[in-house]
Amino acid sequence: MGFKQAAVLAPVSFFLGVFFICFNVDHRILWGQLTNDVVNDGFQFYTTFFNAPPAIKALLHGMVGVGLIGLLSKLHKWDDSAMFFDGSSLAAYVFSIAVYITVTIPALRTIVIPVENVDTQEDRIEAMRLLSAGNVIIIFGLGGILLLQAGQEYARRAEIRALATAEEERKRKATPLEKKDQ
Repeated sequence: MGFKQAAVLAPVSFFLGVFFICFNVDHRILWGQLTNDVVNDGFQFYTTFFNAPPAIKALLHGMVGVGLIGLLSKLHKWDDSAMFFDGSSLAAYVFSIAVYITVTIPALRTIVIPVENVDTQEDRIEAMRLLSAGNVIIIFGLGGILLLQAGQEYARRAEIRALATAEEERKRKATPLEKKDQ
């Protein structure tokens, strides 16, 4: 594994870890009974998440940049592997970023800083459900990136094995005259 692939896998794995932590709250909000305890736990968790220190937010957003740079640098080669695997990974990554920007950030603001006389308790609960669904969508997108990167590595190794087998077969079938020239 090279530096470019590590620059993709590290941020994706990091964010999967962050979103799986959020999933501890999200699964109860999405698929469990929505009791006052579940709602209060969700509000408390996402308020803590929203009010994280600036250094933590800088780390999160910096990791987004590292992932983008890693995927773009892998695309620079522009061979079949890059087009299919890295191009699809980049599309999934950009989609995940778009969900984060359009769903996660506004929903967090609605949950933590509701607009007075506009955002009701029901609006905040609905924003939390929307946020949880967005997090699950992002988890699937990031998981897809990991699968694509693993598929790319598998295809690369299979190609190396096939080339080695073809070379051995060519040497085995070489005529004695060709062997003499080599």
